Amino acid sequence: MSRRPLPETCGGPTVWLWCGHAIYLGPSLRLAPHSTSVYCLVVGLDAPFVLRVPGCPDVTLRSALVPPRSEHQVVAVGRRMMFCYFDSSSSRAGRCRDRMSGAIGAFAVDHRDEALLIALGTGPRPDSYGILACASGAVAGRIDGRIDGVTRTLRAHPSATVSAAEFAQLAGLSRPYFLRLFAAEAGTSFRRYRLWARMLQVAAATSKGADLTRAAADAGFATPSHFSDAFRRMFGLSPSALLGAGTEIVIEDGG
Repeated sequence: MSRRPLPETCGGPTVWLWCGHAIYLGPSLRLAPHSTSVYCLVVGLDAPFVLRVPGCPDVTLRSALVPPRSEHQVVAVGRRMMFCYFDSSSSRAGRCRDRMSGAIGAFAVDHRDEALLIALGTGPRPDSYGILACASGAVAGRIDGRIDGVTRTLRAHPSATVSAAEFAQLAGLSRPYFLRLFAAEAGTSFRRYRLWARMLQVAAATSKGADLTRAAADAGFATPSHFSDAFRRMFGLSPSALLGAGTEIVIEDGG
């Protein structure tokens, strides 16, 4: 899917989505205490924020990497925030963690390129690929052709129910080897990649005005609640809350 042009300024909330990761730029989402199934790099763009963790003193930071399944609350002090989401099985999550300078319990803090992330996120036309590369390293080169074909199929037909075993057979590989190769080449597991591909299809459809319930069904989610629950586990809020904020959605290629 081709990239959509951004507005001349990105003052409103914007979400860029890939298979396995996402970036949000905009006003604080003012979320209640929650946990997610993905890593989240939090950056205060125009001021520090307060990281609130149950049972621990509040900490004021400019950047922090929140691990999956860790209850927390981000209390914004400034007006604009950056949230970079990385699937827990993604290689980008580990590379982002390696770029953090310190730790407070399970939370990594102080990204070593914090100043550059802030600069990239506050320009008139933020560069999503530049932010992604700064947060978690440069994009890898061309992936194995067999896996590239599978990822293209999953993105083009996310609702299809072709199993990993069937893809492995088509590629002439054993299922265990296929799954290892897929994770190494695609940067996240086969199961999680398909889930993200379905999320992307819903996002693309709703950004063009489609009904959220119909879009979720067309993408392969069994029920509206199945989609909503999966979305909330990933991002910590409901899809309707994000869309209700007038968020611009941009579907990205590669990454």
